[in-house]
Amino acid sequence: MTETTSAPATTETVEEFAARAAAWLADNMPRIDPNDPPEHDRGEEEPWLRARELQRKLWDGGFAGICFPKEYGGLGLPIEYQRAFNAVSREYELPIILNTPTFTICAATLLDTASEEQKRKHIPAVLRGDEVLVQLLSEPSGGSDLAGVITRADRKDGKWVINGAKTWSTSAFAADYGLMLARTNWDVPKHEGLTMFLVPINSPGITLRRIKQVNGSVEFCEEFFDNLELTDDDVVGEVNDGWAVASRQLYHERRAVGGGSEFASGVGAEGKSDVPTDYAELLEKTGQADNERLQEMAGRALVHRAVREQLIDHVYHGVLDGSLPPAAGSIIRIAHADVHHLEFDTALAITASAGVVDADDELIRHGERYLSRQAAALGGGTTEIARNIIGERILGFPREYAADRGVPFKDVKRGRS
Repeated sequence: MTETTSAPATTETVEEFAARAAAWLADNMPRIDPNDPPEHDRGEEEPWLRARELQRKLWDGGFAGICFPKEYGGLGLPIEYQRAFNAVSREYELPIILNTPTFTICAATLLDTASEEQKRKHIPAVLRGDEVLVQLLSEPSGGSDLAGVITRADRKDGKWVINGAKTWSTSAFAADYGLMLARTNWDVPKHEGLTMFLVPINSPGITLRRIKQVNGSVEFCEEFFDNLELTDDDVVGEVNDGWAVASRQLYHERRAVGGGSEFASGVGAEGKSDVPTDYAELLEKTGQADNERLQEMAGRALVHRAVREQLIDHVYHGVLDGSLPPAAGSIIRIAHADVHHLEFDTALAITASAGVVDADDELIRHGERYLSRQAAALGGGTTEIARNIIGERILGFPREYAADRGVPFKDVKRGRS
Protein backbone atom coordinates (compact mmCIF):
# COMPACT_ATOMS: atom_id res chain seq x y z
CA MET A 1 0.00 0.00 0.00
CA THR A 2 1.31 3.43 -0.84
CA GLU A 3 2.77 5.24 2.13
CA THR A 4 0.61 8.29 1.41
CA THR A 5 -2.64 6.67 2.55
CA SER A 6 -2.04 7.57 6.20
CA ALA A 7 -3.83 10.81 7.01
CA PRO A 8 -3.95 13.31 9.89
CA ALA A 9 -6.91 13.40 12.22
CA THR A 10 -9.90 15.47 11.12
CA THR A 11 -12.59 17.05 13.23
CA GLU A 12 -15.22 16.26 10.58
CA THR A 13 -16.75 12.80 10.84
CA VAL A 14 -17.30 10.65 7.77
CA GLU A 15 -21.05 11.23 8.09
CA GLU A 16 -20.61 15.01 8.31
CA PHE A 17 -18.27 14.96 5.34
CA ALA A 18 -20.77 12.94 3.30
CA ALA A 19 -23.60 15.33 4.18
CA ARG A 20 -21.51 18.35 3.19
CA ALA A 21 -20.48 16.65 -0.06
CA ALA A 22 -24.08 15.75 -0.89
CA ALA A 23 -25.21 19.34 -0.42
CA TRP A 24 -22.36 20.69 -2.53
CA LEU A 25 -22.94 18.17 -5.31
CA ALA A 26 -26.62 19.08 -5.50
CA ASP A 27 -25.74 22.74 -5.98
CA ASN A 28 -22.73 22.42 -8.27
CA MET A 29 -22.50 19.21 -10.31
CA PRO A 30 -24.75 18.04 -13.17
CA ARG A 31 -27.05 15.14 -12.41
CA ILE A 32 -27.00 12.06 -14.62
CA ASP A 33 -30.20 11.16 -16.42
CA PRO A 34 -30.40 7.38 -15.79
CA ASN A 35 -32.31 6.97 -19.05
CA ASP A 36 -29.70 8.91 -21.02
CA PRO A 37 -26.29 8.83 -19.29
CA PRO A 38 -23.46 10.81 -20.93
CA GLU A 39 -21.54 8.94 -23.62
CA HIS A 40 -17.85 9.39 -22.89
CA ASP A 41 -15.87 7.93 -25.77
CA ARG A 42 -12.28 7.93 -24.54
CA GLY A 43 -11.09 8.19 -28.13
CA GLU A 44 -12.63 11.63 -28.64
CA GLU A 45 -11.34 15.02 -27.50
CA GLU A 46 -14.56 16.40 -26.00
CA PRO A 47 -14.90 13.99 -23.03
CA TRP A 48 -11.38 14.87 -21.90
CA LEU A 49 -12.09 18.59 -22.03
CA ARG A 50 -15.32 17.95 -20.13
CA ALA A 51 -13.45 15.88 -17.52
CA ARG A 52 -10.93 18.66 -16.94
CA GLU A 53 -13.81 21.09 -16.45
CA LEU A 54 -15.53 18.81 -13.93
CA GLN A 55 -12.28 18.17 -12.08
CA ARG A 56 -11.76 21.90 -11.73
CA LYS A 57 -15.23 22.15 -10.18
CA LEU A 58 -14.22 19.51 -7.61
CA TRP A 59 -11.02 21.44 -6.89
CA ASP A 60 -12.82 24.75 -6.46
CA GLY A 61 -15.39 23.06 -4.23
CA GLY A 62 -12.77 21.44 -2.00
CA PHE A 63 -13.49 17.82 -3.00
CA ALA A 64 -10.52 17.04 -5.27
CA GLY A 65 -7.92 14.49 -4.22
CA ILE A 66 -9.67 13.30 -1.07
CA CYS A 67 -6.92 10.77 -0.26
CA PHE A 68 -4.02 12.76 -1.71
CA PRO A 69 -1.81 14.48 0.91
CA LYS A 70 -2.59 18.06 1.87
CA GLU A 71 0.87 19.30 1.00
CA TYR A 72 0.21 18.42 -2.64
CA GLY A 73 -3.28 19.89 -2.88
CA GLY A 74 -5.37 16.99 -1.61
CA LEU A 75 -7.47 16.64 1.54
CA GLY A 76 -5.25 14.07 3.23
CA LEU A 77 -8.20 11.95 4.40
CA PRO A 78 -8.53 8.16 4.86
CA ILE A 79 -10.25 6.00 2.26
CA GLU A 80 -13.49 5.94 4.28
CA TYR A 81 -14.03 9.58 3.28
CA GLN A 82 -13.49 8.80 -0.39
CA ARG A 83 -15.97 5.95 -0.16
CA ALA A 84 -18.49 8.23 1.51
CA PHE A 85 -18.07 10.71 -1.33
CA ASN A 86 -18.47 7.88 -3.85
CA ALA A 87 -21.75 6.86 -2.24
CA VAL A 88 -23.33 10.32 -2.44
CA SER A 89 -21.94 11.22 -5.88
CA ARG A 90 -23.19 8.27 -7.95
CA GLU A 91 -26.07 10.29 -9.40
CA TYR A 92 -23.77 13.06 -10.65
CA GLU A 93 -21.48 13.44 -13.63
CA LEU A 94 -17.86 13.17 -12.51
CA PRO A 95 -14.48 13.16 -14.31
CA ILE A 96 -14.32 9.36 -14.19
CA ILE A 97 -12.07 9.05 -17.25
CA LEU A 98 -9.31 10.83 -15.32
CA ASN A 99 -9.16 7.97 -12.81
CA THR A 100 -7.12 5.64 -15.02
CA PRO A 101 -4.35 6.22 -15.64
CA THR A 102 -3.98 9.82 -14.38
CA PHE A 103 -5.04 9.61 -10.72
CA THR A 104 -4.87 5.97 -9.71
CA ILE A 105 -1.65 5.04 -11.54
CA CYS A 106 0.53 7.96 -12.60
CA ALA A 107 -0.16 10.48 -9.84
CA ALA A 108 -0.03 7.70 -7.23
CA THR A 109 3.37 6.63 -8.62
CA LEU A 110 4.68 10.19 -8.44
CA LEU A 111 3.62 10.33 -4.79
CA ASP A 112 5.79 7.31 -4.05
CA THR A 113 8.81 7.93 -6.26
CA ALA A 114 9.09 11.50 -7.59
CA SER A 115 11.21 14.32 -6.20
CA GLU A 116 9.62 16.85 -3.89
CA GLU A 117 9.77 19.46 -6.66
CA GLN A 118 8.06 17.13 -9.14
CA LYS A 119 5.30 16.27 -6.68
CA ARG A 120 4.60 19.90 -5.82
CA LYS A 121 4.52 20.84 -9.51
CA HIS A 122 2.46 18.04 -11.03
CA ILE A 123 0.10 16.61 -8.41
CA PRO A 124 -1.75 19.88 -7.68
CA ALA A 125 -1.95 20.46 -11.44
CA VAL A 126 -3.53 17.02 -11.86
CA LEU A 127 -6.01 17.68 -9.06
CA ARG A 128 -6.99 21.01 -10.64
CA GLY A 129 -7.64 19.30 -13.96
CA ASP A 130 -4.79 21.19 -15.61
CA GLU A 131 -2.72 18.09 -16.40
CA VAL A 132 -3.53 14.61 -17.68
CA LEU A 133 -0.89 11.92 -17.16
CA VAL A 134 -0.46 8.66 -19.08
CA GLN A 135 1.86 5.66 -19.20
CA LEU A 136 4.44 5.16 -21.95
CA LEU A 137 5.59 1.64 -21.18
CA SER A 138 4.72 -1.07 -23.73
CA GLU A 139 6.80 -1.42 -26.88
CA PRO A 140 6.04 -2.92 -30.31
CA SER A 141 8.45 -5.82 -29.74
CA GLY A 142 8.17 -6.13 -25.98
CA GLY A 143 5.03 -8.15 -25.24
CA SER A 144 4.68 -8.66 -21.48
CA ASP A 145 8.42 -8.31 -20.86
CA LEU A 146 8.36 -4.72 -19.64
CA ALA A 147 11.95 -4.86 -18.39
CA GLY A 148 13.08 -5.74 -21.90
CA VAL A 149 12.46 -2.24 -23.28
CA ILE A 150 14.79 -1.13 -26.06
CA THR A 151 13.79 2.54 -26.24
CA ARG A 152 17.13 4.10 -25.39
CA ALA A 153 18.16 7.24 -23.53
CA ASP A 154 21.73 8.30 -24.30
CA ARG A 155 23.64 10.95 -22.41
CA LYS A 156 24.82 13.72 -24.75
CA ASP A 157 26.02 17.23 -23.89
CA GLY A 158 24.36 17.17 -20.48
CA LYS A 159 20.98 16.01 -21.83
CA TRP A 160 19.18 12.73 -22.37
CA VAL A 161 18.47 11.92 -26.02
CA ILE A 162 15.62 9.45 -26.52
CA ASN A 163 15.11 7.18 -29.53
CA GLY A 164 12.62 4.34 -29.83
CA ALA A 165 8.89 3.66 -29.78
CA LYS A 166 6.02 2.92 -27.40
CA THR A 167 2.60 1.45 -28.15
CA TRP A 168 -0.85 0.76 -26.65
CA SER A 169 -0.56 3.98 -24.65
CA THR A 170 -3.99 4.63 -23.18
CA SER A 171 -5.38 8.05 -24.17
CA ALA A 172 -1.93 9.54 -24.84
CA PHE A 173 -3.46 11.91 -27.40
CA ALA A 174 -5.32 13.68 -24.59
CA ALA A 175 -2.38 13.86 -22.17
CA ASP A 176 0.11 16.50 -21.11
CA TYR A 177 2.79 14.21 -19.67
CA GLY A 178 3.72 10.55 -19.88
CA LEU A 179 5.76 8.30 -17.58
CA MET A 180 8.22 6.72 -19.99
CA LEU A 181 10.64 3.87 -19.24
CA ALA A 182 13.88 3.87 -21.26
CA ARG A 183 17.20 2.02 -21.22
CA THR A 184 20.15 4.06 -19.98
CA ASN A 185 22.69 1.25 -19.41
CA TRP A 186 23.13 -1.73 -21.75
CA ASP A 187 26.05 -3.29 -19.86
CA VAL A 188 24.02 -4.58 -16.90
CA PRO A 189 21.09 -7.05 -16.62
CA LYS A 190 17.86 -5.73 -18.03
CA HIS A 191 16.22 -4.67 -14.77
CA GLU A 192 19.26 -2.66 -13.65
CA GLY A 193 19.77 -0.35 -16.63
CA LEU A 194 16.42 1.42 -16.81
CA THR A 195 15.39 5.00 -16.02
CA MET A 196 11.90 6.51 -15.75
CA PHE A 197 11.25 9.91 -17.32
CA LEU A 198 8.29 12.29 -17.09
CA VAL A 199 7.90 13.39 -20.71
CA PRO A 200 5.91 16.38 -22.04
CA ILE A 201 3.74 14.78 -24.75
CA ASN A 202 3.89 17.80 -27.08
CA SER A 203 7.71 17.85 -27.11
CA PRO A 204 9.59 18.18 -30.41
CA GLY A 205 10.86 14.73 -31.33
CA ILE A 206 7.61 12.87 -30.51
CA THR A 207 5.31 11.62 -33.26
CA LEU A 208 1.98 10.30 -31.94
CA ARG A 209 -0.42 8.15 -33.93
CA ARG A 210 -3.81 6.62 -33.09
CA ILE A 211 -4.43 2.86 -33.14
CA LYS A 212 -7.83 1.77 -34.45
CA GLN A 213 -9.25 -1.28 -32.67
CA VAL A 214 -11.69 -3.90 -33.94
CA ASN A 215 -14.57 -2.12 -32.17
CA GLY A 216 -13.73 1.16 -33.91
CA SER A 217 -12.19 2.85 -30.88
CA VAL A 218 -9.10 5.03 -31.39
CA GLU A 219 -8.33 5.51 -27.70
CA PHE A 220 -4.91 3.83 -27.81
CA CYS A 221 -1.85 5.44 -29.33
CA GLU A 222 1.68 4.70 -30.43
CA GLU A 223 4.57 7.11 -30.04
CA PHE A 224 7.86 7.42 -31.91
CA PHE A 225 10.83 9.19 -30.37
CA ASP A 226 13.41 10.70 -32.71
CA ASN A 227 16.20 12.45 -30.81
CA LEU A 228 13.80 13.67 -28.14
CA GLU A 229 15.80 15.76 -25.68
CA LEU A 230 15.11 15.62 -21.92
CA THR A 231 16.95 16.95 -18.88
CA ASP A 232 17.83 15.55 -15.47
CA ASP A 233 14.76 17.36 -14.11
CA ASP A 234 12.64 14.94 -16.15
CA VAL A 235 14.05 11.85 -14.39
CA VAL A 236 11.66 10.23 -11.89
CA GLY A 237 13.53 8.41 -9.14
CA GLU A 238 17.19 7.61 -9.78
CA VAL A 239 19.07 7.07 -13.03
CA ASN A 240 19.38 3.33 -13.74
CA ASP A 241 16.87 2.56 -10.97
CA GLY A 242 13.80 2.97 -13.15
CA TRP A 243 12.64 -0.56 -12.45
CA ALA A 244 11.87 0.46 -8.86
CA VAL A 245 9.61 3.21 -10.22
CA ALA A 246 8.07 0.90 -12.82
CA SER A 247 7.38 -1.75 -10.17
CA ARG A 248 5.53 0.80 -8.06
CA GLN A 249 3.67 1.94 -11.14
CA LEU A 250 2.60 -1.61 -11.95
CA TYR A 251 1.50 -2.10 -8.34
CA HIS A 252 -0.82 0.90 -8.63
CA GLU A 253 -2.01 -0.19 -12.08
CA ARG A 254 -3.03 -3.66 -10.91
CA ARG A 255 -4.97 -2.17 -8.02
CA ALA A 256 -6.55 0.45 -10.29
CA VAL A 257 -7.63 -2.05 -12.96
CA GLY A 258 -9.51 -4.05 -10.34
CA GLY A 259 -11.09 -0.99 -8.73
CA GLY A 260 -9.02 -1.08 -5.55
CA SER A 261 -7.38 2.36 -5.55
CA GLU A 262 -8.17 5.05 -3.01
CA PHE A 263 -7.04 7.77 -5.43
CA ALA A 264 -9.98 7.59 -7.85
CA SER A 265 -11.99 10.78 -8.27
CA GLY A 266 -15.35 9.11 -7.77
CA VAL A 267 -16.71 5.83 -9.08
CA GLY A 268 -19.20 4.78 -11.71
CA ALA A 269 -19.59 4.21 -15.42
CA GLU A 270 -17.63 6.35 -17.85
CA GLY A 271 -20.56 6.38 -20.24
CA LYS A 272 -23.45 4.38 -21.64
CA SER A 273 -21.22 1.54 -22.81
CA ASP A 274 -19.73 1.15 -19.33
CA VAL A 275 -22.97 0.91 -17.33
CA PRO A 276 -23.16 -2.42 -15.42
CA THR A 277 -25.62 -4.87 -16.93
CA ASP A 278 -29.07 -5.02 -15.34
CA TYR A 279 -29.75 -8.72 -15.94
CA ALA A 280 -33.36 -8.67 -14.81
CA GLU A 281 -34.09 -5.87 -17.27
CA LEU A 282 -32.13 -7.62 -20.02
CA LEU A 283 -34.05 -10.89 -19.54
CA GLU A 284 -37.32 -8.98 -19.65
CA LYS A 285 -36.32 -7.03 -22.74
CA THR A 286 -35.39 -10.20 -24.62
CA GLY A 287 -38.60 -11.98 -23.59
CA GLN A 288 -36.77 -14.55 -21.46
CA ALA A 289 -37.71 -13.50 -17.94
CA ASP A 290 -38.97 -17.03 -17.17
CA ASN A 291 -35.97 -18.86 -18.60
CA GLU A 292 -34.50 -20.67 -15.56
CA ARG A 293 -31.20 -21.48 -17.23
CA LEU A 294 -30.56 -17.85 -18.10
CA GLN A 295 -31.75 -16.77 -14.65
CA GLU A 296 -29.09 -19.03 -13.14
CA MET A 297 -26.42 -17.61 -15.42
CA ALA A 298 -27.40 -14.06 -14.53
CA GLY A 299 -27.46 -14.89 -10.82
CA ARG A 300 -23.99 -16.40 -11.04
CA ALA A 301 -22.66 -13.24 -12.69
CA LEU A 302 -24.23 -11.04 -9.99
CA VAL A 303 -22.75 -13.20 -7.21
CA HIS A 304 -19.29 -12.92 -8.76
CA ARG A 305 -19.76 -9.16 -9.06
CA ALA A 306 -20.58 -8.92 -5.36
CA VAL A 307 -17.70 -11.19 -4.34
CA ARG A 308 -15.27 -9.03 -6.32
CA GLU A 309 -16.38 -5.93 -4.42
CA GLN A 310 -15.82 -7.70 -1.10
CA LEU A 311 -12.44 -8.98 -2.30
CA ILE A 312 -11.30 -5.46 -3.19
CA ASP A 313 -12.04 -4.34 0.36
CA HIS A 314 -10.34 -7.40 1.89
CA VAL A 315 -7.14 -7.01 -0.16
CA TYR A 316 -6.99 -3.25 0.39
CA HIS A 317 -7.09 -3.56 4.17
CA GLY A 318 -4.86 -6.65 4.11
CA VAL A 319 -2.10 -4.73 2.36
CA LEU A 320 -2.68 -1.71 4.59
CA ASP A 321 -2.30 -3.68 7.85
CA GLY A 322 0.55 -5.84 6.55
CA SER A 323 -1.27 -9.18 6.54
CA LEU A 324 -0.88 -9.27 2.75
CA PRO A 325 2.13 -8.12 0.71
CA PRO A 326 1.76 -5.26 -1.82
CA ALA A 327 1.82 -7.85 -4.61
CA ALA A 328 -1.67 -8.91 -3.48
CA GLY A 329 -2.99 -6.20 -5.79
CA SER A 330 -2.63 -8.85 -8.50
CA ILE A 331 -5.42 -10.80 -6.80
CA ILE A 332 -7.77 -7.89 -7.49
CA ARG A 333 -6.45 -7.70 -11.04
CA ILE A 334 -7.27 -11.37 -11.76
CA ALA A 335 -10.68 -11.15 -10.09
CA HIS A 336 -11.50 -8.14 -12.25
CA ALA A 337 -10.62 -10.01 -15.45
CA ASP A 338 -12.52 -13.15 -14.45
CA VAL A 339 -15.68 -11.25 -13.50
CA HIS A 340 -15.38 -9.04 -16.58
CA HIS A 341 -15.28 -12.11 -18.84
CA LEU A 342 -18.14 -13.81 -17.02
CA GLU A 343 -20.38 -10.74 -17.26
CA PHE A 344 -19.71 -10.15 -20.94
CA ASP A 345 -20.24 -13.84 -21.75
CA THR A 346 -23.49 -13.89 -19.78
CA ALA A 347 -24.86 -10.76 -21.45
CA LEU A 348 -24.09 -12.12 -24.90
CA ALA A 349 -25.62 -15.50 -24.04
CA ILE A 350 -28.85 -13.73 -23.06
CA THR A 351 -29.02 -11.42 -26.08
CA ALA A 352 -27.78 -14.12 -28.50
CA SER A 353 -28.03 -12.97 -32.12
CA ALA A 354 -29.85 -9.78 -31.07
CA GLY A 355 -26.59 -8.65 -29.49
CA VAL A 356 -25.00 -8.74 -32.92
CA VAL A 357 -27.62 -7.77 -35.49
CA ASP A 358 -30.57 -6.21 -33.61
CA ALA A 359 -31.45 -2.61 -34.39
CA ASP A 360 -32.07 -1.93 -30.69
CA ASP A 361 -29.08 0.00 -29.37
CA GLU A 362 -29.63 -1.36 -25.86
CA LEU A 363 -29.19 -4.92 -27.09
CA ILE A 364 -26.50 -4.52 -29.70
CA ARG A 365 -24.23 -2.70 -27.27
CA HIS A 366 -23.66 -6.04 -25.53
CA GLY A 367 -22.23 -7.43 -28.74
CA GLU A 368 -20.10 -4.33 -29.21
CA ARG A 369 -18.77 -4.59 -25.67
CA TYR A 370 -17.90 -8.23 -26.26
CA LEU A 371 -15.39 -7.14 -28.91
CA SER A 372 -13.23 -5.68 -26.14
CA ARG A 373 -13.68 -8.70 -23.86
CA GLN A 374 -9.98 -9.60 -23.78
CA ALA A 375 -8.89 -6.13 -22.70
CA ALA A 376 -9.43 -7.09 -19.06
CA ALA A 377 -6.94 -9.93 -19.45
CA LEU A 378 -4.27 -7.56 -20.77
CA GLY A 379 -4.53 -4.29 -18.86
CA GLY A 380 -2.12 -3.96 -15.96
CA GLY A 381 -0.05 -6.81 -17.38
CA THR A 382 -1.50 -10.05 -18.66
CA THR A 383 -3.45 -12.43 -16.46
CA GLU A 384 -0.61 -14.95 -16.88
CA ILE A 385 1.86 -12.42 -15.45
CA ALA A 386 -0.52 -11.70 -12.57
CA ARG A 387 -0.73 -15.41 -11.74
CA ASN A 388 3.07 -15.64 -11.73
CA ILE A 389 3.25 -12.71 -9.32
CA ILE A 390 0.76 -14.34 -6.97
CA GLY A 391 2.61 -17.65 -7.13
CA GLU A 392 6.08 -16.23 -6.59
CA ARG A 393 5.53 -13.18 -4.36
CA ILE A 394 2.52 -14.24 -2.29
CA LEU A 395 2.57 -18.05 -2.19
CA GLY A 396 6.36 -18.34 -2.26
CA PHE A 397 6.65 -20.66 -5.27
CA PRO A 398 10.06 -20.88 -7.01
CA ARG A 399 10.68 -18.31 -9.76
CA GLU A 400 10.33 -19.40 -13.35
CA TYR A 401 13.53 -19.98 -15.28
CA ALA A 402 14.65 -16.99 -17.36
CA ALA A 403 17.50 -17.35 -19.83
CA ASP A 404 18.35 -13.64 -19.62
CA ARG A 405 18.53 -13.42 -15.82
CA GLY A 406 21.83 -11.89 -14.76
CA VAL A 407 23.00 -11.39 -18.37
CA PRO A 408 24.10 -7.91 -19.57
CA PHE A 409 21.26 -6.66 -21.73
CA LYS A 410 23.55 -6.00 -24.69
CA ASP A 411 24.27 -9.76 -24.77
CA VAL A 412 20.62 -10.87 -24.61
CA LYS A 413 19.33 -12.32 -27.85
CA ARG A 414 16.36 -10.40 -29.16
CA GLY A 415 14.13 -11.00 -32.15
CA ARG A 416 15.96 -13.04 -34.77
CA SER A 417 19.44 -12.41 -33.37
